[in-house]
Parts: sequence; C-alpha cells; structure tokens
Amino acid sequence: MIHELFLAPLAETYFQKALIGGSIVAVVAGVVGCLVILRRMAFLGDALSHAMIAGVAGGYLVMKMLFGLEAHAPGMLFGSLLAAITTVALISFVSRISRVKEDTAIGIMYTGVFALGVVAVSIFRHYIHIDLMHFIMGDVLGVADSDLWVSAVAGAVVLSVLILFFRHFQLATFDPVMAASIGLPVLLLDYLFTTCVSLVVVSAVSMVGVILVVGLLITPAATAYLLSDRLDRMMMLAALFGVTSVVGGLYLCVWLDSAGGGAIMLFCTLQFLVVLVLAPKYGLIARWLRLRSLIPQQVVEDILTTILRYGKPTPLAIIRTYVESTRGLQKALLRMERDGLLLRSAEGYRLSEAGEKEAGKVLRAHRLWETYLEAIGTPAEEVHATAHHLEHLGGEAVDYLDEKLGNPEVSPHGKTIS
Repeated sequence: MIHELFLAPLAETYFQKALIGGSIVAVVAGVVGCLVILRRMAFLGDALSHAMIAGVAGGYLVMKMLFGLEAHAPGMLFGSLLAAITTVALISFVSRISRVKEDTAIGIMYTGVFALGVVAVSIFRHYIHIDLMHFIMGDVLGVADSDLWVSAVAGAVVLSVLILFFRHFQLATFDPVMAASIGLPVLLLDYLFTTCVSLVVVSAVSMVGVILVVGLLITPAATAYLLSDRLDRMMMLAALFGVTSVVGGLYLCVWLDSAGGGAIMLFCTLQFLVVLVLAPKYGLIARWLRLRSLIPQQVVEDILTTILRYGKPTPLAIIRTYVESTRGLQKALLRMERDGLLLRSAEGYRLSEAGEKEAGKVLRAHRLWETYLEAIGTPAEEVHATAHHLEHLGGEAVDYLDEKLGNPEVSPHGKTIS
C-alpha cells in the first residue's frame, strides 16, 4: 500500500522531473515572494505573468520570420523578459507622472500588454502556434529538460542577487526613507527587485503556467508570514512551504488523477488555511484566545474610580453596583491584582500606589469632561452621566481638553481637578 501510494510515483521519470522543476520554482518564488508581499506588490506578479504573453508572441514571431525556427525557447524567453521589464517600466512611468496610483497603473498596463499579446497571436496565427490554455494552466507533469535548465539558471541568478543585496533589500522594504537618507539607491533597488520578479515569472510560466507561478509567488510567503517576524526566517519557511506544496500537490495529482498545477495550488492553499488556523501567534485560534482573555479598559477604569471614590477597602458588592459592565468582573479584578493595581484584604479591595495614579488620571478626565459639557450648555442632569462615558477617552484628548478649557482647577461640582 505504501509502495503504491508513495514510492511507485517516484520511479516515474515524469514525476521526478516535475518534482525537481517544481521545487526549483517553489524555492525561488517563495524567497522572492516574501519581499513581494512585504512591499504589497502581490498584484505585480499576476501582472507580469499575464503581460508575458505579448513577449512570448513577439519572441516566437521574430524567431519564426527571421530565422525560421519554430517555438525557439531562448527567443521566447528573451521576449518574455523584455515584455515583463517593459510592463514594469510603464507602470512606474504612469504612477510617477500622473495622479493614477500604482495599483491602478498595474491594472491598466498589464491588461493592455496582455491584450496586445492576444491580438498578436490572433493576427499572426498562421505563424504563431501557441496554446493559450497551456500558457495559463501550465503542464508541470510534462516538464522538458530545457525547462529545468532555464529555471535552474534563472533561480541561481535571482538567489545570488538576493543574497548579495539582502541587507539593502531588507532596509529598502521596511524603511525606504531611511534607506535613501543613508545613500542607498532605492529606485535602482526597486528596479533590480522587479527584474528579479520578472525573471522568476518568465522562467517558471512555461513550466507551471500563469496561475501556479502567481500562487507559488504569494501563498507560501503569506503562510510563512503567519509564523515569523524575521525576514531571513520567513524566507526559509516560504521556501519550505513552496517545496511541500509541490510534493504534496504532485502526490495529490497522481492519487486523484487530476491536473498537476491545480493540485499543487490546492495543496498550497490548504496548507495556508491550516497555518492560518493553528499559527501560535497570528493564527485564528491564538487570536480567539487573546480576545477571550482581554478585559475591556472601561471595566478596569470603572473599578479604579469606584474604589478611589469609596475611600476605603471596597467590598465586591459595592464594586458590582457601580461598574457599568459586570461581565468578566472577577477576571478583571484578578488581572488588576496580578498587575499590581489592586490589593485585596478581608474587608475588600483597595488601590495600590500604581492603582491610585491610574485612578487619578481617569478622575481628572471625568472632571474635565464635566467642565467642558457645562461650558457648551449640556443640561445639568446629563453632565455626570455623559462625562462618565467620555472619561475613558484618555491620553491626548484629555490634554487637549485641559488646554482648550484654560487649565481649570475646579469642576462644576466644586471638585478639584488635579
């Protein structure tokens, strides 16, 4: 059973080539994809892969008409790379000299260049014999030796550039202003990076198709992003997730007798969803546990001011009476006691020194809001209740209010504002 499921496919040449080629693409695409998603350029990979059809058509046509060569791989590769770089240059030009934002420019340019490719293929259909469905979907199970060499050379070039300029790309990605201020050529780095993305896309599309190359560029990197806060570790995880997607997808393809590219992308997406749920820091379960343990700040502040106004150890019954929301009250009291805001005794709860300081801030905010509400003509019977809701807007809002009111010393009820 194990032999038939796992070992038998490995003995097949087509499976071995698909595994090697797909893994090369997955590693390079995963590493580059980390910078793509951190720079919020996910749409760019899709744009380049679609725009490539114009380059493929142009390269095919030139080699056919000038040299009589049918489906000449180097010519089509060069045409694809030229189309990708031209698309990037047009996107950059339009976004820099007009009001149109970069994402809009990407949408305009890549659809335009893609349409140019489709029109060229249809006009010169007697000379160009390109299967558009194969171009979009790919055929990872029909990898040729030339495809392996192209992807290996392109991958080596791209990884070499990323290793040599890793620190430069890292700084330009996270803080381009600082990178420019210390003399790094940020614009040149951007063009170098987009050229690397173009090379990855161009070298992989003929083997895995448009859909899969975009998926391998984005999904493994996004999966790694959920598990790491460091770029170098994120890149290694992205490469690993890319390879596991290829391996798992190819086995899935053989077991289900389905399309190779679709199976790889399905496995890749399922892998992302599993990590999305289970990631220890950024997963859905971790997020739910954090939300469950959160205590509303309003409850904390109501407890503090209730004990401060009571002026002596306060029983739980009194706190429960004056705290507006009693949901999670016991948990809030335990957390505040653990954080050093409250001290518990047989008579009840009292404030620590830190607790008195925090309670004083809330009380000051309450009295300032009362003063402001009276100044704008709020009915006297509504002043206290309204201020009770507004007092939780602390920080800069309270400091601004104090300055606007001229630093009052007494509230409308004769209480000192300290």
